[in-house]
Amino acid sequence: QVQLVESGGGLVQPGGSLRLSCAASGIIFRFYDMGWYRQAPGKQRELVARITSGGSTDYVDSVNGRFTISRDNAKNTVYLQMNTLKTEDTAVYYCNAKRLSFGLNYWGQGTQVTVSS
Repeated sequence: QVQLVESGGGLVQPGGSLRLSCAASGIIFRFYDMGWYRQAPGKQRELVARITSGGSTDYVDSVNGRFTISRDNAKNTVYLQMNTLKTEDTAVYYCNAKRLSFGLNYWGQGTQVTVSS
Protein backbone atom coordinates (compact mmCIF):
# COMPACT_ATOMS: atom_id res chain seq x y z
CA GLN A 1 0.00 0.00 0.00
CA VAL A 2 0.94 3.62 -0.50
CA GLN A 3 1.42 5.55 2.72
CA LEU A 4 2.24 9.19 3.34
CA VAL A 5 2.77 9.92 7.04
CA GLU A 6 3.04 13.53 8.19
CA SER A 7 4.60 14.65 11.45
CA GLY A 8 5.87 17.80 13.12
CA GLY A 9 2.69 19.76 13.61
CA GLY A 10 1.73 21.40 16.87
CA LEU A 11 1.01 24.64 18.68
CA VAL A 12 3.34 27.57 18.16
CA GLN A 13 3.23 31.30 18.90
CA PRO A 14 3.14 33.89 16.12
CA GLY A 15 6.64 34.45 14.81
CA GLY A 16 7.72 30.94 15.70
CA SER A 17 8.84 28.05 13.51
CA LEU A 18 7.91 24.46 12.80
CA ARG A 19 9.25 21.81 10.46
CA LEU A 20 6.83 19.32 8.97
CA SER A 21 7.96 15.95 7.63
CA CYS A 22 6.24 13.51 5.30
CA ALA A 23 7.60 9.99 5.01
CA ALA A 24 6.46 8.08 1.92
CA SER A 25 6.32 4.35 1.32
CA GLY A 26 4.90 2.16 -1.44
CA ILE A 27 6.02 4.49 -4.24
CA ILE A 28 9.20 5.10 -6.18
CA PHE A 29 9.68 8.38 -4.42
CA ARG A 30 12.18 10.01 -6.76
CA PHE A 31 9.70 9.87 -9.65
CA TYR A 32 7.00 11.83 -7.82
CA ASP A 33 6.26 15.50 -7.51
CA MET A 34 5.61 16.27 -3.83
CA GLY A 35 3.44 18.97 -2.35
CA TRP A 36 2.16 20.43 0.89
CA TYR A 37 -1.45 21.54 1.04
CA ARG A 38 -3.42 23.06 3.90
CA GLN A 39 -7.06 23.42 4.82
CA ALA A 40 -8.41 25.82 7.41
CA PRO A 41 -11.96 25.50 8.81
CA GLY A 42 -14.52 26.77 6.32
CA LYS A 43 -11.95 27.17 3.56
CA GLN A 44 -10.93 25.18 0.52
CA ARG A 45 -7.77 23.14 0.55
CA GLU A 46 -4.95 25.11 -1.05
CA LEU A 47 -1.54 24.24 -2.38
CA VAL A 48 1.12 25.77 -0.13
CA ALA A 49 4.31 24.50 -1.71
CA ARG A 50 5.44 21.89 -4.19
CA ILE A 51 8.71 20.37 -5.27
CA THR A 52 8.98 18.44 -8.51
CA SER A 53 10.86 15.23 -9.07
CA GLY A 54 13.56 17.42 -10.62
CA GLY A 55 13.81 19.69 -7.58
CA SER A 56 11.97 22.78 -8.83
CA THR A 57 9.91 24.57 -6.16
CA ASP A 58 6.83 26.79 -6.10
CA TYR A 59 4.99 28.55 -3.27
CA VAL A 60 1.69 30.25 -2.73
CA ASP A 61 2.24 34.01 -2.43
CA SER A 62 1.16 34.14 1.22
CA VAL A 63 4.05 31.91 2.37
CA ASN A 64 6.72 32.85 -0.14
CA GLY A 65 9.86 33.89 1.72
CA ARG A 66 8.74 32.28 4.98
CA PHE A 67 8.34 28.60 4.04
CA THR A 68 10.82 26.28 2.35
CA ILE A 69 10.02 22.89 0.83
CA SER A 70 12.77 20.33 0.37
CA ARG A 71 13.14 16.62 -0.27
CA ASP A 72 15.55 13.85 0.60
CA ASN A 73 15.14 11.07 -1.94
CA ALA A 74 17.42 8.75 0.04
CA LYS A 75 15.00 8.98 2.97
CA ASN A 76 11.79 9.07 0.89
CA THR A 77 10.87 12.20 2.82
CA VAL A 78 9.67 15.69 1.97
CA TYR A 79 9.90 18.59 4.44
CA LEU A 80 8.25 21.93 4.96
CA GLN A 81 10.22 24.42 7.04
CA MET A 82 7.84 27.10 8.28
CA ASN A 83 9.30 30.30 9.71
CA THR A 84 7.75 33.54 10.94
CA LEU A 85 4.44 31.78 11.41
CA LYS A 86 1.24 33.81 11.44
CA THR A 87 -2.17 33.04 12.88
CA GLU A 88 -3.43 32.81 9.30
CA ASP A 89 -1.21 29.76 8.81
CA THR A 90 -3.38 27.75 11.20
CA ALA A 91 -4.69 24.72 9.30
CA VAL A 92 -4.40 21.00 8.81
CA TYR A 93 -1.42 20.41 6.56
CA TYR A 94 -1.48 17.52 4.09
CA CYS A 95 1.29 15.82 2.17
CA ASN A 96 0.64 14.95 -1.48
CA ALA A 97 2.48 12.74 -3.96
CA LYS A 98 1.74 12.99 -7.68
CA ARG A 99 3.09 11.15 -10.69
CA LEU A 100 1.80 13.03 -13.70
CA SER A 101 2.73 10.45 -16.33
CA PHE A 102 0.37 7.86 -14.84
CA GLY A 103 -2.27 10.05 -13.25
CA LEU A 104 -1.36 8.90 -9.74
CA ASN A 105 -2.23 11.06 -6.77
CA TYR A 106 -1.89 10.17 -3.07
CA TRP A 107 -2.58 11.98 0.22
CA GLY A 108 -1.44 11.76 3.79
CA GLN A 109 -3.73 11.93 6.81
CA GLY A 110 -2.79 15.48 7.76
CA THR A 111 -1.12 17.16 10.71
CA GLN A 112 -2.55 20.08 12.69
CA VAL A 113 -0.64 23.36 12.84
CA THR A 114 -2.02 25.94 15.25
CA VAL A 115 -0.47 29.40 15.48
CA SER A 116 -1.84 31.25 18.48
CA SER A 117 -0.73 33.54 21.29
